[in-house]
Amino acid sequence: SDVASQIKINFSMVLNLLLSHSPEQVKELIGRSFASYLIGRKAPKRSRRGRRRLLQDDFSNHLNFLKDTGYVSKAGDLTEDGRWASQLRVDQPLLIAEGFRRDLLPQKDAQLLAAVIAAFVNERETDTKISKKRVPPALKGTFDRVVKGLRPFAWQMLKRGFQARVLHLRPVVAIYAWTNGEPWESVRVMAEMEEGDLVMLILRTADNLRHIRGLRRAFPQAAQAAHEAIELILREPVIYDL
Repeated sequence: SDVASQIKINFSMVLNLLLSHSPEQVKELIGRSFASYLIGRKAPKRSRRGRRRLLQDDFSNHLNFLKDTGYVSKAGDLTEDGRWASQLRVDQPLLIAEGFRRDLLPQKDAQLLAAVIAAFVNERETDTKISKKRVPPALKGTFDRVVKGLRPFAWQMLKRGFQARVLHLRPVVAIYAWTNGEPWESVRVMAEMEEGDLVMLILRTADNLRHIRGLRRAFPQAAQAAHEAIELILREPVIYDL
């Protein structure tokens, strides 16, 4: 199982493979790739077949969920939504894609977009409450709308055995402050993070925004806002740490 865990099926991988392969071809590709990997690792022959089957079943589970949610057709082709969603090569592609499909994400405001995307990137549990005085009303309203709007889809994912990241407000507030020119030290205190962790949050947020910037045909306003947002957040000391 430790070898099987080295190769992970995820929604971004599945969407990208379906751009140029049929589901049957993907299953064959997964089987071949996994077999080659195991041979390289000198894994026992008797265990290969079962592990390969587990991976192929995992692919089928991802595929079925994408079909049920309209990103893949019943025939196994990407739908229009599936094609643009395949460009979101990020940790939480379906949650972000669904945010666009349900018109929940702020598509015209670079600062709000950067802040909200930080919630999808953040992996830290933040159990300390943040004072409402620290949260601008526009930001709180946007964040609440995203969380409430995505809750049914997140539950759908969880019920089918997939992970859906919990969205926390604190990193959102910190990144919003950073986009608005707040000093680094005050943003770090607000985020309750070590400097290196805050730099990583900003860099990963920028990476997510780059993928959104690529959605020019499907979401031109969001693509432009993402472009502006990247410029706002990639400044010293973050640039310096690159």
